[in-house]
Formats: sequence, C-alpha cells, structure tokens
Amino acid sequence: MPATDIAAIEAVLHTYFDGLHEGDTAKLDAAFHPCAHLYSDKDGTVQDLPREQWFEWVRNRPNPKAQGLARDDRVLMIDQPGPELAMAKVNCQIPPRYFTDYLVLLKTAQGWKIVSKVFRADVRE
Repeated sequence: MPATDIAAIEAVLHTYFDGLHEGDTAKLDAAFHPCAHLYSDKDGTVQDLPREQWFEWVRNRPNPKAQGLARDDRVLMIDQPGPELAMAKVNCQIPPRYFTDYLVLLKTAQGWKIVSKVFRADVRE
C-alpha cells in the first residue's frame, strides 16, 4: 500500500476525530461520503443511521470539547487490500462512552471518504 494513501487515510481519520470531539459537522462532512451510514447493535437489533441523521444528533448535543471531556483517539489498524479500498479500526471516546469503530473507506474523485461506520460503545463510570 502506497505511503501516500496511508497518509491520506490517516488525515481523513484525524479529521473525523477532530469533528467528533469538536462537534463540527463540517469536519465530519469532509471525512464522510454523503452516502455513508452508521451501524450498531441495540438489544440484538441492527441500527442503521444515515449520515445526515447522525449530523443532526451531533449538532444538537453538547460538544465534548466545550464540555472539557478527555480526548483519546487511536488508529489501531489500517488495512488496504487495493488502491480504492481501506478499512480502519479506531478507538475514540466521549466519556463515559468509549467507542471502537470499524470505518470502511473508498478512494473517490474527492479523495478518501468514509462510506460506512460500524461501532460499539462501552459505558464506563
């Protein structure tokens, strides 16, 4: 996998982390393709959240940075099986919720974009 692709993917991931921590949907918009969906499990049922609905939630919740919440983002793994596809496993947090995300990225005409996010959260006191 070309180092330039890895650097570009890492830049998208850091834009995602910044947008999440700052509650900045413009940054999230830069990282996520318009078709993106977010998936999670709730009591054995798959939750399918379109990007725009998630952006509404982000806009309407107190942002973690303004609340002074601790930030700890980590890229755990990037797998790039081909020139147009990558998957990243990351950790991020909005205490007391600690997330593991699997982010699928495609290389588009606009550069690398997250097209799918599958996540889980642990709640810790």
